[in-house]
Formats: sequence, C-alpha cells, structure tokens
Amino acid sequence: MTSAQARTSAFGWRAGWRYGLMGLPLAFVALPLYVVLPNYYALHFGVPLASLGALLLGARLFDAAIDPLLGRWSDGLFARSPATVLTRAAWAAALLGLGFALLFFPPQLSLPLLLAWALGALLLTYAAFSALSILHQSWGALLGGDEAQRARIVAWREGLGLLGVVLASVAPFVLGMPATTALLFLALAWGCWAWRRTLAPPMPPGTTAQHGSVWLPFSRPAFRALLAVFTVNGIASAVPATLILFFVQDQLQASAAAQPFFLATYFLSAALSMALWLKLVGKIGLARSWAIGMLLAVTVFACAAQLGPGDSAAFMLVCALSGVALGADLAIPAALLAGTLAASGDRGRAEGAYFGWWNFATKLNLALAAGLALPALNWLGYTPGTQDAAALRTLTFTYCLLPCALKLLAATLLYTLILRRTP
Repeated sequence: MTSAQARTSAFGWRAGWRYGLMGLPLAFVALPLYVVLPNYYALHFGVPLASLGALLLGARLFDAAIDPLLGRWSDGLFARSPATVLTRAAWAAALLGLGFALLFFPPQLSLPLLLAWALGALLLTYAAFSALSILHQSWGALLGGDEAQRARIVAWREGLGLLGVVLASVAPFVLGMPATTALLFLALAWGCWAWRRTLAPPMPPGTTAQHGSVWLPFSRPAFRALLAVFTVNGIASAVPATLILFFVQDQLQASAAAQPFFLATYFLSAALSMALWLKLVGKIGLARSWAIGMLLAVTVFACAAQLGPGDSAAFMLVCALSGVALGADLAIPAALLAGTLAASGDRGRAEGAYFGWWNFATKLNLALAAGLALPALNWLGYTPGTQDAAALRTLTFTYCLLPCALKLLAATLLYTLILRRTP
C-alpha cells in the first residue's frame, strides 16, 4: 500500500469528525453576526437602522478585503509547521470568542461611542473568524487524496457546519445571548481540541520553506475557470437565501410559527444529503455531481414559481429538495478547489492564497445578492407586506426564476470551462 493509499484509508469517521468539528463553531458564530446582530442592537440599544447599516457595510467590506492577505499569512504559517498553524488557530479561536462577547455585551455608552465599540468588536470578530476559517480550509486541502476523499473531507466540515447553523438558529431565542456565548466558547475549545488530534497534512518535499504570491491563484487558468463557476452559482444560491422570508410572508402568506420550520428543513436536508453526494461523487466524479445539483435546484425553483397563498406544505417539499441541492454546493466546490490546487503544482505553498480568494468570492456573492436583488425589487414596485398582484409576481420572478437563470449560466460555464476540458 502506498503512503497516499494509507492516508486515504486512514481518513475514516474518527479523522473526519476531528477535523470537521471546527466547522461547527465557525458556522455557529456566523448566523448571529449576520441575522441576530442588527435586530439586537436596534432593539436593545436603540441604534438607528441607517447608522447600523453603514456600520455593518463598512465592517463587511473590511472582512472581504482582508481575506486574500490572511491567505498569504496562512501560507507562511504552513511553511513553518503544522504545529505553528494549530497554535495560531487556537489564538484566533480565542480572539473570535472574545470579539463575539464584546460585541453582544458592550458597556453602557453614548451612541457615538457605542458605534465605535461595535465597529472595533466587529473588526476583531471578523478578522479572527476569517483567519480561523482559512487555516481550517487550508489544512483540509493539504490532506489531499482522490476526489472521493477530498469530497469526504469537505463534507465533514460543511456537515458539522450545518449542525452549527441549526444550533445557532435556536440558541439565541431559546437560551438567550449569555448562554449562546458560553456555548460558542465551549464549541471553539472542543473544536481546537479535536483539530489537534486529527491527521497532520503531508507537506510536499521542497515546498515547506516557501510560499507563493497572494496573486498566484489567478495565474492558473483552472482556478480562474472554477472561480467563475463558483461565483455565478454562489450568487444564484444567495438570492433566494436573501429573499426567502419575503416570499414566505407575502407570496405564501405562511404563519410566523411555520417560518423556522422552513429554514430547519432546508439546512437539515442539506446535512442529510451529504452522504448521497459522496456516493455520487464516487461514481461520476466531482464536476458531474455538481452539475446534477445545479439542475436539481433549477427544477425545484421552477416548481416553486407556481406556488401561492396556502401552499406551505408544497413549499416544505421545495425547502427539502433545495436543501439537497445545497448539499452539493457545500460538499463539492471546495473539493474541486483542492484538486485544482494540487494539479497546478501549488500544494503545500499556496493553500491560503487560494482559500483567501475563495472566501472573498463567497462574501462578495452574499453582498451582490443583497445589493442587487433588494434594490431591484424596490425599483420594480415590491415593498414588504404588499398584496399587489404585480408586485408579488416581481417577487416570485426574483426569488424563483432569477436563480434558475443564474444556475443555468453556472452549469453552462461548468460544462464549457471544466467538464468539456476534462479528459
């Protein structure tokens, strides 16, 4: 048995959960930052929405901009040793927990000072979150293996991340923010403990003493092609995620009590579908499996465009099937990226650079989805709470059919740029 085969066989469920567990607190902290925080500061501290929006926009732009630089920093750590990476990851985890606590439990301050406090806490939290994410993703990419193993590594990380999302969607409302913060600290500590006991990535000979430029990934045609597909597909997925509550409330006229079940069904279906996608990857490969996930999403959202008031049961099925499609988006692209990195000869020296730009694209997708879809809806005459037929058609088009068009464009790019050129 070769060393590569031994490593592949060694990555069983024990190695999987030990590596993937850090994905849980990373996903757990993301939901309160993006969903709970605006409402929390508006209700508890009386911060005006305009001021809060400007604060969040500035912090998120900073968050996206630093990812490529953090990728360069990550590569420098991996060039030294895995032990150095683990030590810096533990520091990043501690700073992430500290920033989160400072953000949700500020001292009594005047509004200008409170905004300054919130900005500082946000910058600390975002920087620590991004650093920890890039280190964790790079470690997984360095573990290598064939397509099935790369998909398995990503599936453990993203599957446990989905569990973190489900927990985070409940904890602030059921347990309160003090208990939620304590739970985050425990999850971060457990994640660090498990990570230290997982497989150490093999460093290719001759590359451990150097790391590449932050712009290196863009010199690789395969990365540019994959990033183009990932960006278009990501915007297609982010648009309905941005608009789902508007669609549920105004088009379906579902009760407030039903709304959390739609989200829970979506995320749990994504988590449960991971095993299905891993089996499919083993049979037809990563890229073809991703294409099937895209076409599934198109079919589901085309059907969702036919729904109207009272169709909550049918929409639950839409959430379940679109969650299955989400499983492909979570398990496959990062595994393709790991393969692209290795095939380009950059394994062991540029994982951070690749994942820095990858995370930048992820955050850009979310910003573009909100920045394009919401103003477009407003310009076309839709306002939340309306029952005007023309406005609701606009909402349905934007929520259901625009993502279909973008998904089909992403599938076309996947075929043209990747599948057609794959031997």
